[in-house]
Amino acid sequence: MEDLVIRDADVVDGSGAPSYRADVVVDAGRIVAVVKEAAAAGCQRPRAMRELDAEGLVLSPGFVDMHAHSDLALLRDPDHSAKAAQGVTLEVLGQDGLSYAPVDDRTLAEVRRAIAGWNGHGDDVDFDWRSVGEYLDRLDGGIAVNAAYLVPQGTVRALVVGWEDRAATPAELDRMRRLVAEGLEQGAVGLSSGLTYTPGMYAPDAELTELCRVVAEYGGYYCPHHRSYGAGALDAYAEMVTLARAAGCPLHLAHATMNFGVNEGRAPELLSLLDEALAAGADITLDTYPYTPGSTTLAAILPSWANEGGPAAALARLADDDTSERVRHHLEAVGSDGCHGVPVEWDTIEISGVADPVLTEFTGRTVAESARLRGETPWATARHLLLADRLATSILQHVGHEENVRTIMRHPVHTGGSDGILHGTKPHPRAYGTFPHYLGHYVRELGILSLEECVAHLTSRPAARLRLPDRGLVREGYVADLVLFDPETVAAGATFENPRRLPTGIPHVLINGHFVMEDGHRTEVLAGRAVRRTPL
Repeated sequence: MEDLVIRDADVVDGSGAPSYRADVVVDAGRIVAVVKEAAAAGCQRPRAMRELDAEGLVLSPGFVDMHAHSDLALLRDPDHSAKAAQGVTLEVLGQDGLSYAPVDDRTLAEVRRAIAGWNGHGDDVDFDWRSVGEYLDRLDGGIAVNAAYLVPQGTVRALVVGWEDRAATPAELDRMRRLVAEGLEQGAVGLSSGLTYTPGMYAPDAELTELCRVVAEYGGYYCPHHRSYGAGALDAYAEMVTLARAAGCPLHLAHATMNFGVNEGRAPELLSLLDEALAAGADITLDTYPYTPGSTTLAAILPSWANEGGPAAALARLADDDTSERVRHHLEAVGSDGCHGVPVEWDTIEISGVADPVLTEFTGRTVAESARLRGETPWATARHLLLADRLATSILQHVGHEENVRTIMRHPVHTGGSDGILHGTKPHPRAYGTFPHYLGHYVRELGILSLEECVAHLTSRPAARLRLPDRGLVREGYVADLVLFDPETVAAGATFENPRRLPTGIPHVLINGHFVMEDGHRTEVLAGRAVRRTPL
């Protein structure tokens, strides 16, 4: 007898087709039967060791978070309800060109400091890996949800070239190509870049194109955080489209937003650019989160020259009064490349997390607000935080536009990604709320997408980009990564005031056929594993 039958579910199967009523049978981690109501009439209904009454619930494939920053959270937090409770069954890690493999001892220490604002310093994690394959093996030891990994181009560059702003030598480029190939051979699904983050931003297009040629050979995809989401956003998108097409590499645009005042109402221009490329044969997808603020580290907005040489060099520059004044001028008057070419507006930058508990009073306030309370300039406050917190401060940037968010999420190549940073006292609520917010707010309340369309955006489309032949649909033979939710009540509990509140209306989540959420509660099951690239 099979393990489980989910009885009388309204199946939204991930294809975009209309829903239907069915019994779904799960055995040994896979879907073994989907018996539609009409087919079951007059016949003996399927039986199993356990039956789950799904009356009034929608059954869909598990949601795929195409842009996650759980690289350390999955290891330090076995519960991981931030994602499991949303119905996320697969996260894609290694984002924005910076993560923890491949590394050597030097690079690992540098990267840990550089992205402490995303993931914490990691003092509570045993970094017993150095290669991509070893990291994936570590994930295979048992994690809350499944995880795939992108080779981070910035980390590769740090390992080979360092943190200097210069072109790679031919020998260095050869080594970077080999490291990318090794990562893909060991199971990575593609390559990411963070082209407003050092040291990845120092790579010229020719270098990136050569790395993308390697990715294309292995059937992976390129996922850039491109060079500007502000003053040069459209040019930056066009640059990535041209680069990927020259390399013959599929392109997935990370958190494809149009932010800052210069881009208000300009989402149709972005989509026109993409539609033209798609019509010409380009292979392009994108992901977004359904919120207007962004989130990153405070150090990320600095001009690239201030970060050259790595975190220690950046701290030394900030400690020097003359150099600090030069940084301030670039931020406030010129518009630094780290802040997307737009002069910083300190009243839009909210501190969301600090590593040093002494600095907790700053969280939940904008830099401008804290500066007023301290009786000093905003840059003086920001500089104090950068130095005192050793670059580990995380921020929200309130620079987005709702009409752009809605326009982009309707596009047929759109997928969902939280870009969720789980570190910090007051993180962005997208980390805990992205997927139920799509279903509750944008489907049920606003009707921006139909339920069937939205589920396809969150399931089959990302699975297709990841080239996963047995995930993303409710089909016989597919892995039983499944979500049961109430379409009338599903909603994000997380808010900007209470960002760690769990969602409502998602009682059951199965990963690899095991309940990780049951009756609205997290079980103790660690059913997630590393999901490796499917060989060509």
